[in-house]
Amino acid sequence: MSMDCALFEAFAKTLEAEVLTEEPLKNHCSFKIGGPAERLVIPKKESAVIQTVQFARENNVPLTVLGNGSNVLIRDEGLRGIVLKLAGGLCSLAHTGDGTISAGAGLSLKKLCMFAEERSLTGLEFAYGIPGSVGGAVYMNAGAYGGEIKNVLAGVRTVSLTDGSVREYPAGQLSLSYRHTPFMETKEIITAAHFRLTPGDKDAITQQMRTLLAKRKASQPLEYPSAGSTFKRPQVGYAAAMIEQCGLKGLRVGGAEVSRKHAGFVLNTDNASFEDVRKLMEQIQSRVFAETGVMLEPEVEIL
Repeated sequence: MSMDCALFEAFAKTLEAEVLTEEPLKNHCSFKIGGPAERLVIPKKESAVIQTVQFARENNVPLTVLGNGSNVLIRDEGLRGIVLKLAGGLCSLAHTGDGTISAGAGLSLKKLCMFAEERSLTGLEFAYGIPGSVGGAVYMNAGAYGGEIKNVLAGVRTVSLTDGSVREYPAGQLSLSYRHTPFMETKEIITAAHFRLTPGDKDAITQQMRTLLAKRKASQPLEYPSAGSTFKRPQVGYAAAMIEQCGLKGLRVGGAEVSRKHAGFVLNTDNASFEDVRKLMEQIQSRVFAETGVMLEPEVEIL
């Protein structure tokens, strides 16, 4: 169903949000791939999220939720309806005592980690350098270098896509596992999260953050647009090792290429299209399955 533009424009005037029309989504994701969003809404408050959800539901308008866009592949035709981008909007940040930090879903992980570092709170060092938002990191239980969000998560605040209601979940009630949370199945938007950290030595925290960032820069092809690790770690072994073992480093489809530096990354090296990346991912899966019997599962979310 096409959106009633006049109706939406009248609604948008009531929102505490930035609203963009036919905005290229390649400017809002790390892959630098993706056509326009019919309407891109960046909410400044949770109330704007609730209002947008209600408008979309009442008017049968498609609604897509986007964080910092660091783990998505968006089609070249773009996305119709409303794209609700939390990054850059819901950026609240507070130290509530007892080592607990509350953060808006749109806040970058880098800022969250630096906030904890300034207060000599340890536990988030692993996340420094992950190019995502708080909401996206919680949504997929992001992790690196032996750490995971679930290890420091205290609670999550959401808005229901069904009725716009607000819910609070203690972390103990959530079943969190490797790159998976219940929010991947439930119709809810993460708007904030609470993290429980422990007091530590500030110099040691800073050194660990610098060490892990240097390790990331040395081993990953950060000079090219990508969505990070393309595939999840299989039950046995590592995706990057299997891809390299199959001789796929440097394999290209159009402007998309398997990184020669880290085989776990598919890169946009030359104005790659959505189809370039999708076909390259399929070739990788096919070759790895044929040679190892393992079917790699995408970590990148395809919109």
